[in-house]
Amino acid sequence: MEKQKTTSWLLGMLLGILANPVSADMTDEIKNLVAQKKSAEAYQLGHQHPEVMGNPEFDFYYGIACIDAGHASEGILALERYLLNYPANARARLELARGYFMSGEDARARNEFSNVQKLNPPPDVQATIERYVDAIRAREGRYRTTVGFYVEGGVGYDDNVNGGVSDANITLPVLGSVQITPDGKRTGDTFTHFAAGGRVAKPVAPGVSFFGGVGYDGRYNQGDTAYSMESLGGYGGVSLFKDKNLFRATASFYSLSVGSNRYRDVNGIAGELFHQLDELQSLNGFIQYATLDYTGNNQVRDAELSGMGLGYRKAFIARWQPVFNAGLSYSEERNQQNRPDLGRDISSLTLGFNLSPHPKWGLNASYIYQGSLYRGTDATLNTTRDDEYQSLGLAATYLYSRNVSIRGELVTSENSSNLSLYTYRRNFGSINARYEFK
Repeated sequence: MEKQKTTSWLLGMLLGILANPVSADMTDEIKNLVAQKKSAEAYQLGHQHPEVMGNPEFDFYYGIACIDAGHASEGILALERYLLNYPANARARLELARGYFMSGEDARARNEFSNVQKLNPPPDVQATIERYVDAIRAREGRYRTTVGFYVEGGVGYDDNVNGGVSDANITLPVLGSVQITPDGKRTGDTFTHFAAGGRVAKPVAPGVSFFGGVGYDGRYNQGDTAYSMESLGGYGGVSLFKDKNLFRATASFYSLSVGSNRYRDVNGIAGELFHQLDELQSLNGFIQYATLDYTGNNQVRDAELSGMGLGYRKAFIARWQPVFNAGLSYSEERNQQNRPDLGRDISSLTLGFNLSPHPKWGLNASYIYQGSLYRGTDATLNTTRDDEYQSLGLAATYLYSRNVSIRGELVTSENSSNLSLYTYRRNFGSINARYEFK
């Protein structure tokens, strides 16, 4: 009897397909488009033919196309229909979990990811799931207490640890030809790096959370230890999440030491607003205020800093999951020791591009531009300093396991100035291993 039921069901399905060849052709076309990473086209094609919905094979590929194209809600419905017929399909459950994640249904996404993990998927699929689960955990700070710690260490080389000039013979206004002392000339050195920190988020009401964290970062030169740097900082604040908006208010403290001597303390407050335009795009804006308190002979640099900025993030539906980030900001650094020549107006542009060619690999390219126009004339050189700083960075991250990642980074930078004393080039590379307690 059971065999007869199965035969009848298969025969009915086959007759349905034969009776509607358009359905089979449409499904094949969408399947091919999804395989070619043309999910947006597959979504548009399927969306124009609602009469085919309900065909399990169509629902499977149309659901994937919807999620890839940024229409998670439609994709969820299609894959849920498919799983009613084929509940054991691991690929469908993985794609459904991804749809839940994109629509913000973290509990359901975590449950589906867990169901797929129980099936012992291939390593690359397991790595993909772990990345989503980590992202879910990061978002869970909105509604459950989360705690995290990390330690990081590595080595690198910096060909200009002191930000010195390349040529000791320079020409300056008023003074003419000047020879720079050895301390001011470009010096390269290898270094070791160590960092550690922790963070916590505690919800106190629907959509409202308190958060905080501390961190230490040390970079120790092997030869020129006078330019070794250590920083210790902490932050805390409150976040409010509602609909597509996240508001965050933060107070922070940061202390920098150079050559084992405390150099500068920064106390700041900031307000940030993040707005989700859709499942692939978001905007953010911020305002900030900080005091910069220097020590010893550098107290003449004491200043107040205020600024604002805008940012944009866009994820693309394409192979390697590209993500583009851009930011613009403007800040004013006002000297508090009657030295306007040490204050400045700062305009910045940041660009970033991320790729994920494999679940265990992440690639990043970044560009930074910063223009600094100083607010007063240097009394000795009778010139108002005007700088332009640019840097280009490349980085690769390998997820060795859920807790361990390895990151390699190369950065080249240049500061150009109308005062050659402040013109320099700098290149450095590093490799670091990071362990996160999750």
